Amino acid sequence: MKLGTLKQGGRDGTLIVVNRTLTRAVRATSVVPTLQKAIEDWAVLAPQLAKLSEQLHADKAPGAFDLDTAALAAPLPRAYQWADGSAYVVHVELVRKARGVEMPPSFWTDPLMYQGGSDSFIGPNDEIELEDEAWGIDFEGEIGVIVDDVPMGTPATAARRHIKLVTILNDVSLRNVIVTELAKGFGFFHGKPATAFAPVAVTPDELGDAWDGAKLDLPLISILNGKEFGHPNAATDLTFDFGQLIAHAARSRHLEAGTVIGSGTVANRDPSAGCSCIAERRVRETIDTGKPNTPFMKFGDRIRIEMLDRAGQSIFGAIDQKVVRYTPPA
Repeated sequence: MKLGTLKQGGRDGTLIVVNRTLTRAVRATSVVPTLQKAIEDWAVLAPQLAKLSEQLHADKAPGAFDLDTAALAAPLPRAYQWADGSAYVVHVELVRKARGVEMPPSFWTDPLMYQGGSDSFIGPNDEIELEDEAWGIDFEGEIGVIVDDVPMGTPATAARRHIKLVTILNDVSLRNVIVTELAKGFGFFHGKPATAFAPVAVTPDELGDAWDGAKLDLPLISILNGKEFGHPNAATDLTFDFGQLIAHAARSRHLEAGTVIGSGTVANRDPSAGCSCIAERRVRETIDTGKPNTPFMKFGDRIRIEMLDRAGQSIFGAIDQKVVRYTPPA
């Protein structure tokens, strides 16, 4: 089952069910108005949404319409919590190596995680609005999951059962802002603007044997200004799977239904797989040649992030965004 949200009906949008080819959809308002409401009562409402999905696939869903991804918000336009991990420790290792800084051994056993802004996610085709190119504009291709209520202290194996939906995302980062923020010793804030999500989030059964319950064994493809930037496999070199990330997030708190957990930038040790963010390519260039050569994004640049199944069909639809200059109100 594939679920998306139209930019209609208020800040939380209107839930839709989408077909497997991402060409047709039907409003789910006969079952539940929003994805947040659906996640809060998933055991009751998921079977009803699945029936609507079956009707859509059989071309028997009343009110079905052609899908336009530009009309979509993020599957969850806002969430009660967004916690992003750094599950690919090879990515962190490369960054620290380029800086000549030794990586603590604990990074391989204790996940890094930050709590991002979740009051306003953006849709798959929404522009990335920023004031200044000098901020070091970067994309980050990631995998994300949406969970139901997770009790505090839930162990990693049990945490897998709380994963209800899987998606991909662009965790936009402002690299030059992040440097100054981390120097203060108090974490990210301005360096992490609104995160963009794919057109749909899917139930794990849609992923077939590519999903083992906690990780996704497929390449994540990033295309910058029409040229492939990377295609690292999301299961390769994964240090912490989603069961471990959810358990880590729930160590000292209950996670409310609708919490979104991110994997961090998908990264492979093999350089031929390319990268899921500009910062990693610049790090690799620094290690190889002594200096970075790839610039960060400029106004007018376009990033496309997508994942295809083994038959070549887009699973979540594409995140396809343009960076534009934002003018603040007077």
